[in-house]
Amino acid sequence: MTDAAWYPDPTGQAELRYYDGSQWTEHVSTGGQQSTAPLTPPQATVEQEAPTQVGSAQAVQAAYGESAQAQPAQAASAQYGQQAAQYGQQPAQAQPAGDPFAGISGDLIDGRFAEIQGDGAVLQNKRLLRVRVGEPFQARQGSMVAYQGNVQFKYQGGGVGKFLKKAVTGEGLSLMGVEGQGDVFLADAAKEVHILQLNNSGISINGDHVLAFSNSLQWNIERVQGAGMLTGGLFNTTLRGTGWVAVTTEGDPVVLNAGEAPTFTDTNAVVGWSLGLQTSLQKSFTAGALIGRGSGEAFQVAFHGQGFVIVQPSEGGVVPPHSHS
Repeated sequence: MTDAAWYPDPTGQAELRYYDGSQWTEHVSTGGQQSTAPLTPPQATVEQEAPTQVGSAQAVQAAYGESAQAQPAQAASAQYGQQAAQYGQQPAQAQPAGDPFAGISGDLIDGRFAEIQGDGAVLQNKRLLRVRVGEPFQARQGSMVAYQGNVQFKYQGGGVGKFLKKAVTGEGLSLMGVEGQGDVFLADAAKEVHILQLNNSGISINGDHVLAFSNSLQWNIERVQGAGMLTGGLFNTTLRGTGWVAVTTEGDPVVLNAGEAPTFTDTNAVVGWSLGLQTSLQKSFTAGALIGRGSGEAFQVAFHGQGFVIVQPSEGGVVPPHSHS
């Protein structure tokens, strides 16, 4: 006797057909979706489609009547070839109902790009962040690329004071509040994403590099120490408290220990630094435009004290020269 189970459909009408232990039934499955189909295969295809995995001519006869008597299971096995050898006496495994990948193969669905589970903020890959929404959090406006569940997004202005600071300083941090239940996927122009955990600490980040952060952190727009308005001003977004922040970089960054030696960075390449550092703005009179990429006057941020500095291998998009007709 052959066990009741799903087997490849001998009629060819579907991927699988259910055998109840004594006969074929009308229940079929294709791509994980179950339906019904009558047992009406053309007689000419009975030999080719005989269910060799049932394992006996009697089972074939029970399924198809007298027309199958002359087609022993051995002949059907020869038709199936490797497929029959693969199945043998074992029933085929039916695809679970609703299997999203049924009938499709390839590297996209072989598991390497599957969602990575975890609570809170989790990197899916170097350029994509997933946040499991438990507590509300803040994210850069326009950074959501997908979400699942019951999630709400709302404009987050940050108050009149922060709005005025953004208008005056140009520090580009427009936020949206995210809350509800579900998963939110965030990215910013395929930049690399890094997660920092703050424990009663603080960090100063260029607003262009802030992707998202937990609501438990306090944020503000502040002038970089030592960067006066006469030098054009330099403003960053500061985050303080305990929580997580997702930072983006253009390429793999380097993290410098400013306590090891005097440290200087290009104003366009620096991403952020720990708030324990003292900063000043230095102009390279002798080097001119040879240091860094700019408008002819090179400025660097100088760091002193104990802390770290994050520097990316990019100074921002290159502005093409004006063309003249």
